[in-house]
Amino acid sequence: MQQTSHAQSHRGTVRKVNEDAYLELPCHGIWVVADGMGGHAAGDVASQLIIDKVQRVVERTSPEDMSDDILVEALQDANQQLLRMSDTEFSGQCVGSTVVILFIKNNSSHLLWAGDSRAYLLRNQQLSQVTKDHSQVNEMVDEGLLKPEDAETHPLANVITRAVGVAEYLDIEIKTYDLQHDDVFLLCSDGLNKEVSDTEIEQALCSGSIIDSGMALMHASLVRNARDNVTCILVKHQGLKHIPSIDNDDTTIPLFRSLC
Repeated sequence: MQQTSHAQSHRGTVRKVNEDAYLELPCHGIWVVADGMGGHAAGDVASQLIIDKVQRVVERTSPEDMSDDILVEALQDANQQLLRMSDTEFSGQCVGSTVVILFIKNNSSHLLWAGDSRAYLLRNQQLSQVTKDHSQVNEMVDEGLLKPEDAETHPLANVITRAVGVAEYLDIEIKTYDLQHDDVFLLCSDGLNKEVSDTEIEQALCSGSIIDSGMALMHASLVRNARDNVTCILVKHQGLKHIPSIDNDDTTIPLFRSLC
């Protein structure tokens, strides 16, 4: 089994600072996208702290011992450190970030996330969004209060219900899938899916080359004057076996009453 990957990030055409950060460790089977919370203090500091924390943990852990629990612990540590930084360095202002992690071990993929950074899976030339945004509009859709097609343009579209660094308790959602040959994962900050539709993402990923796909996605977002930072990582799995997928149940999403 082998994974190849391609990662890139851009501050977009509007933002002055890139508050996104990413980690690409194919030799360890780990990829991460973190999106610092725009409009808050030091979003770039928050996202980079998460990346650094995960990288240190991964590099000091043997591949045999690496697990979801270790990654969750790293994120919990990052959460506590960001909360302390908020008090000591930023006068109580939020220093937060969303995060999505892809962890591949043996013939399984593990997705861990908090917030609205996404993971997609292209399998048999069909795209599916395998993470579920932790956002207020998503909860409204689940409750039947909002139509899915109206979620993106809703005034509360940018309100998230989970993130690293905003509350004492950090709830990380996890899904596990068995891998199939030629599976392609896309991890991205919301700057990408705000500009590029799922149909367009699917068309780009079906090109066969993850480098070409990544360049096409970035180009599509930038020519539309990307309003936010844009980060995407493409990971292609090349294995020998073709095994049906297994999807864990979603966990319950708590709502932050006040992020800041």
